Amino acid sequence: MPSMLRAIISWAIVLWTCYIFLASLPYKFTKHPDTQHIFGTIGEWMSNTIAQPLGELFAAFGSYVVGSFELITSLVLLAPALLWLIKRLSGNATTGIRPRWHAFGGLMASAVMAGAAFFHLFTPLGIEVLHEGQSDGGSLFYAAVSILVLGVVLFLINIGAARQTL
Repeated sequence: MPSMLRAIISWAIVLWTCYIFLASLPYKFTKHPDTQHIFGTIGEWMSNTIAQPLGELFAAFGSYVVGSFELITSLVLLAPALLWLIKRLSGNATTGIRPRWHAFGGLMASAVMAGAAFFHLFTPLGIEVLHEGQSDGGSLFYAAVSILVLGVVLFLINIGAARQTL
């Protein structure tokens, strides 16, 4: 794949991923009622199937942990733009940094969304989240699956170029 096409596809995936991750942070970090419902439902399931203390911890702190990981992942995915700008302003040429960051960030995004997809599919949360009579129409699940798949794509299209620059 030509490097320019790889870069364009990578940045499109990064922008979608960061949009989803960063837009959800206010909900996760402020314990919005929808977030409490999601993490509470999963926490209750964990309490009943794995261990009660683990479920209680997940219900209480899961949104902070997941939100923090999504924030870190977004920073990793956006790092090449910042590094390019810093190097550009300092007059240094920059080569080969984007594929490494995007390959690693793609793995990170896929990992967190694999967890989200698992919880949607195998817990009472379900594909379509219902809360207070309202349905999300499956939008959270579909966003998670899209980032899971696109994170793998991001990794695969960048890992070869990343290895060449090591």
